[in-house]
Amino acid sequence: MTSTARQLIAQLRALRNQRNIDGMRRFGISSRHEQLGVGAVQLRELARSYRREHALAQELWASGIHEAMGLATIIDDPRQVSRAQAERWVRVCDNWAQTDACAFLFDRTEFAEEKAHQWSRRKAEFVKRAGFALMAGMAVHRKELPDEVFLGFLPVIRREATDERNFVKKAVNWALRQIGKRNPRLRRAAIAEAKRILKLGTKPARWIARDALRELARP
Repeated sequence: MTSTARQLIAQLRALRNQRNIDGMRRFGISSRHEQLGVGAVQLRELARSYRREHALAQELWASGIHEAMGLATIIDDPRQVSRAQAERWVRVCDNWAQTDACAFLFDRTEFAEEKAHQWSRRKAEFVKRAGFALMAGMAVHRKELPDEVFLGFLPVIRREATDERNFVKKAVNWALRQIGKRNPRLRRAAIAEAKRILKLGTKPARWIARDALRELARP
């Protein structure tokens, strides 16, 4: 491990906060990896001097420390992230916060659309969540993409809207809402899709659709 990686990990350990660890776990951020309770604001501050340092990000992820892995997603360069890396990292994720942090790195890669479709079909809860977190992230961050990319996500959202798992259900809803907020055309398409989802009749589908319609149908 390089001296820079060791220094950053030492800084993270110095910020360890048990109260924050307990609070994170109450919000579903519980990991099999070592947790230090360092918040997102502190991670972004630490990352400021190391942006786009791909090799450093790999070292931090390999440390197996939850917050160091989160720091890696902020530091890494999406232009250098490979499909193989994305697969390795997403399979390690074991909570929603880590999954979404990865998605907000991967949504800027050239293969983001491909992975969103692939991962949306996976059985593993957090890999599947990552697929929909990618869709949501792309809707927010990828201003250059045409509407057709997001229109292509809507049937996928409907297809998976019956998944009862909490972290999948919420990500499906998140993707639908973010696509609808992108522009008026996609808003109309997302509202129409939400109405089709409502007709599926299952408990998760009804929740996804009604929550999205509450937000998207407002003037």
